[in-house]
Amino acid sequence: QVQLVESGGDLVQAGGSLRLSCTASRNIFSIDVMGWYRQAPGKRRESVALITRDGTTIYTDSVKGRFTISREIAKNAVYLQMNSLKPEDTAVYYCNAVEKNVPYWGQGTQVTVSS
Repeated sequence: QVQLVESGGDLVQAGGSLRLSCTASRNIFSIDVMGWYRQAPGKRRESVALITRDGTTIYTDSVKGRFTISREIAKNAVYLQMNSLKPEDTAVYYCNAVEKNVPYWGQGTQVTVSS
């Protein structure tokens, strides 16, 4: 098992930046995929950015060029740098880890972008 704790959510104006952090309870080297999902009110949870064990990154189209996912294995951490934020980025952002087809979720952190 692995516990995930997110931080960094905040209220920010459109065009601003935020950096989300996700810290795992143990070493993340063996985890197959880690990533960030988000869920806006009344909408389904969607994948935002993923990073695989070999370092491959995958982004949903709406955030390409604006968001960057990265990881720091020594700190058991994954980050999401979000630039040029838009009101439509407003959502609860969740950290996710998948190991041997078992998903784990953090509790979520709120990101609100004002226009």
